[in-house]
Amino acid sequence: MRGFIKPLLLGAALLSVPALAATRDTPEVKLQKLIGERVAGAPVDCIDLHGSQSSQIIDGKAIVYRSGAKLYVNTPKSGAESLNDDDILVTKTFSSQLCRMDAVHMVDRSSGFPRGFVLLDKFVPYTKAKTSK
Repeated sequence: MRGFIKPLLLGAALLSVPALAATRDTPEVKLQKLIGERVAGAPVDCIDLHGSQSSQIIDGKAIVYRSGAKLYVNTPKSGAESLNDDDILVTKTFSSQLCRMDAVHMVDRSSGFPRGFVLLDKFVPYTKAKTSK
């Protein structure tokens, strides 16, 4: 029985090595996976926050806001390199819209300390392509 357990444990260890060695996707690849088959529209200066359901940070690259089936991608004008998907976004707005040149502050999820801010640029809407019948 002992002779059987050693090879079994060695085989299990070898199978787990590729999972440990897997590389993380680049920010560009993460964004492309999120966008998928959607098509970019004309950039807009503001988005309505009432329809916005969630936001997602793409490390060092962009913030993606989801509104129904539409995604709005904002590549900040300044500070994008400090974006971290483990941070909490804090946005102070003075209307029902989030606009170009608004500042979004980032807070460390673990400590609660401020980590910086980004200045937003235009929002690029991505919608699913219409299929022809």
